[in-house]
Amino acid sequence: MTKVRVSPIGVALSTGSCYPASAAKAFEIAARLGYDGIEIMVSNDPVSQDVEALRRLSDYHGVPVVSLHAPCLLITARVWGTDPWEKLRLSRQAAERLGAGTVVVHPPFIWQRDYARTFRAGIAAMASETDVRFAVENMFPLRARGRAFSGFSPDWDPTEEDYRHFTLDLSHTATAQNDALQMATAMGDRLAHVHIADGVGGSNRDEHLVPGRGGQPCAALLEGLSRGTFTGRPFTGTVVVEVNTHRATHAEQREADLADALAFTRLHLGRPAVPAGQTRGRSRPGRRTPATP
Repeated sequence: MTKVRVSPIGVALSTGSCYPASAAKAFEIAARLGYDGIEIMVSNDPVSQDVEALRRLSDYHGVPVVSLHAPCLLITARVWGTDPWEKLRLSRQAAERLGAGTVVVHPPFIWQRDYARTFRAGIAAMASETDVRFAVENMFPLRARGRAFSGFSPDWDPTEEDYRHFTLDLSHTATAQNDALQMATAMGDRLAHVHIADGVGGSNRDEHLVPGRGGQPCAALLEGLSRGTFTGRPFTGTVVVEVNTHRATHAEQREADLADALAFTRLHLGRPAVPAGQTRGRSRPGRRTPATP
């Protein structure tokens, strides 16, 4: 009989992985493919900003909201206002109302001087007022004419700061051309959230490939999470599939990519032991019947 190591780590789907499909469609896809939860990328999609609509979608499809990505991208500069602290306050309120455990946030841009000056203390203060974790995400430098420079303050690599929690993004480590496993080790027990994706690197492109289709150590990272290698204890966060499918030529191709990403992630979080000399195949996750209202 094959022995199976079952991982308790949940695998969620980012609504951003379904772009240009809506957040509502992302819930449907997550339910159909059997994801454990969903991360809301708060974006220009009105549904992603509407807490009551998200609650109804979560209840209808039986897919919990496990995390929110605050609207801190350039393309979401006016979502939930222009005050970065108000964006975080609204993200925290939404997470609390939806029962999500984590808010993903980027380091400040270098031109956000006032925000950057108080960011570390402000994040710590907000985190002390809630059970929601503010997990600061690793970013990447920009490169031009053979030089690299950071668009973030104090840096694109947040591990030198004493933030309480981190998000590790493997597409960003590819773009930054740094070692994802070393970064996970540096984050240690503050590693609270993972965006699983892949990338080839070597340019300014943030690729967000399906894990296993680039050069990042996705399998080793997932296996290390399952064993508690980086955190020194069982990983209690969530792994979120955050991949780019906007070039999919049809809905079936998008879902096939998301199914492959889920299968890869689950395989390496808790895979069956395979006798020596045999290869380990991948199988698609089972489907779940969506809940009815």
